[in-house]
Amino acid sequence: MTISQGTRAKTKEDVFAQFAHHVSSGKAAFFQTAGIDFVQGRREGPFIWDLDGDKRVIDCHCNGGVFNLGHRHPDVVRALVDSLATLDIGNHHLISPYRARLAARLAELTPGNLPYTVFGVGGGEAVDLAFKVARGFTGRQEIISARGGYHGHTGLALAAGDPKYYRPFGEPAPGFVQVPFGDVAALATAVSDQTAAVILETVPATYGILVPEPDYLPQVRALCDRHGALLIIDEIQTGLGRTGKLWGLEHFGVTPDIMVLGKGLSGGIYPMSATCFRGELESVFHEDPFIHISTFGGAEVGCPVALQVLDMAADPQFLAHVTDLAAFFAQGFAELQPKHPHVLVRLRQLGLMMGIEMVNEYCGPLFSKAAYDHGLLSVYAYNDPRVAQFLPPLIIDQTLAEDILRRVDAALTAVTRMLGG
Repeated sequence: MTISQGTRAKTKEDVFAQFAHHVSSGKAAFFQTAGIDFVQGRREGPFIWDLDGDKRVIDCHCNGGVFNLGHRHPDVVRALVDSLATLDIGNHHLISPYRARLAARLAELTPGNLPYTVFGVGGGEAVDLAFKVARGFTGRQEIISARGGYHGHTGLALAAGDPKYYRPFGEPAPGFVQVPFGDVAALATAVSDQTAAVILETVPATYGILVPEPDYLPQVRALCDRHGALLIIDEIQTGLGRTGKLWGLEHFGVTPDIMVLGKGLSGGIYPMSATCFRGELESVFHEDPFIHISTFGGAEVGCPVALQVLDMAADPQFLAHVTDLAAFFAQGFAELQPKHPHVLVRLRQLGLMMGIEMVNEYCGPLFSKAAYDHGLLSVYAYNDPRVAQFLPPLIIDQTLAEDILRRVDAALTAVTRMLGG
């Protein structure tokens, strides 16, 4: 079926055909083959409805934290509506009171002493800039990242990821080295006086929500200090309350030289990312302050949205609510484990940064399908398909959490059946 350009698709079948012909034939085929004929329609709070309204899912993926506050949170929407009354994107060459205010608020809230922020649109852009700052400041080229981690699909960020992400497009940018996450000895061997920076996610999500040992990140910090390398921490998914603290790093008592933010900073409403760094690193831009630009980064109309997100995420009551929900889910999975001994291994968890670890690599994809059939959106970890990412919105109440656990129970039963158990 061919749909002419300019024709508005009205049915799910029309949308799938139009998407396949004009956006991605591969994605359309993937979901149709998997039996997930879901087309996003209305969305509100923790819920997304199918286009025709006959299917509703609870969003337990949240696009990696984009929807930490649920879909279309009224306070966040109001911030954008009010902003649109007087603002547009603005001109990135000019001085902006809105970018200045947002950067000052980040300086107040970020760990350690990170007084400067450069804004971008997405996380990959923020990571790219972090590498540029590290190389420009140190005069070194080597960047060390963790195997199985993920920092984006843009140029330099792509080179810090696993080969399967860049191999189809040719050779990566030079100067990148990978070591196993959590392996201090391997990192100690890799870091040298030629290392510009080490970049790590506080909790690698794409690698299956791998929560580090308490002493790992402090030892990484010490290794960086010993060799004069910078520590870049990727808080794109762990930041803004997901772990029960404003920043995931707070659980480990470590302060970075550079921290990158994204996803949740948008409030799910307006794209925004940030690269926050120590004051002396800003010297990279002294000779030419226009050496790095982002036309849409820190768009003025989006700054009030990000400020609203920060105010909500930093609220002690909000963070206490996340911690309470985390304890509730921990208890719930402890009760589910003996019910599903042939499939469920454990819950990997730091606050509401959660991953459902199962017995083999078939389980993640099977759970994603079973969860969908039982009204949950949960996506398996691409770099460790034994694990299903489990990231409910931070604003849900205990009643909905109980409902989610019942659906997880049913999904695990289905996975056991599909495995022949």
